[in-house]
Amino acid sequence: MAERMRILSGMRPTGRFHLGNYLGAAKNWVELQNQYECFYFVADYHALTTEPDGHTVEAKIFDLTADLLAVGLDPKRSVIYQQSKVPEVAELSLLLSMVTPLSWVLRTPTFKEMAKKHPDNVNLGLLSYPVLQGADIVMVKGQGVPVGKDQLPHLELIREVVRKFNRTYAPVFPEPRALLTEAPNIKGTDGKQRMSKTVGNIVGVTDDPEVIRKQVRSMVTDVKRTYMTQPGHPRTCNVCALYKFFFDDWQHYWDLCRKAQIGCGKKKELLAERIIETFQPFREVRAELSQERVAGILEAGSEAARAVARQTLAEVRQAVGLPPVL
Repeated sequence: MAERMRILSGMRPTGRFHLGNYLGAAKNWVELQNQYECFYFVADYHALTTEPDGHTVEAKIFDLTADLLAVGLDPKRSVIYQQSKVPEVAELSLLLSMVTPLSWVLRTPTFKEMAKKHPDNVNLGLLSYPVLQGADIVMVKGQGVPVGKDQLPHLELIREVVRKFNRTYAPVFPEPRALLTEAPNIKGTDGKQRMSKTVGNIVGVTDDPEVIRKQVRSMVTDVKRTYMTQPGHPRTCNVCALYKFFFDDWQHYWDLCRKAQIGCGKKKELLAERIIETFQPFREVRAELSQERVAGILEAGSEAARAVARQTLAEVRQAVGLPPVL
């Protein structure tokens, strides 16, 4: 029987789950468990680049992990771990940085975007973020990375770093390849920016129903439509865009909108109830997850990931010419 390809992906603990997290990443992660050997991690090292006090993310680590488990990540089929509980990744990131030209990371578009969002904290960790991402992947010798097209420049940088390391020292790492996935750009309630907890424009997944209703009611809809009696423009309406994910007959509602037979308020009401209904099973699972249960899963997963990391780092140290860790 052929071995399954090993893949890796992670998510920063920035708070409760939202539709962008689920539709853009987690839904796909759940499906990938059926085909690949999956490593999924809570990226608390990465969170420190913009939130430098680790104490502030402790509760968020539980929230994110519990939400991921609730939507279908299975610790029996995937290694689910906390990044900082595998400290070998930090040393590996340092060693990879020694073969990464500064010009490579300076051209990364994400650094420029994050620097604009956090002008008071443009730190070295933010600049070297892609190198740490690369360390995450090659630490477990990941062969595939589920990404959307917008993330391909990051992965190509990581592939270049891997090639440079392998040429400089020894062929330790496989070159990770992209597993291109449908990663829709889910706009937030403001109708402008990508849904983000930092921006505060989210619609929850495992939040209480009344919270979800309130969030959906706040959504910007069809800015070209002043009155309900006017024909709507579903192609440019943020609410109508989400109908594609939650209604099999979404075209029917788009037609009603074009004919001014349904108003924006009614569209929001229907969408909120469908979101609540869709994620009801997830909320029930989430409610049953205790702090102890989630902590136990993270601890077991981190031990499994660290066993792989120690072996990888031993190979890296030998290739580089560093003494083994006793």
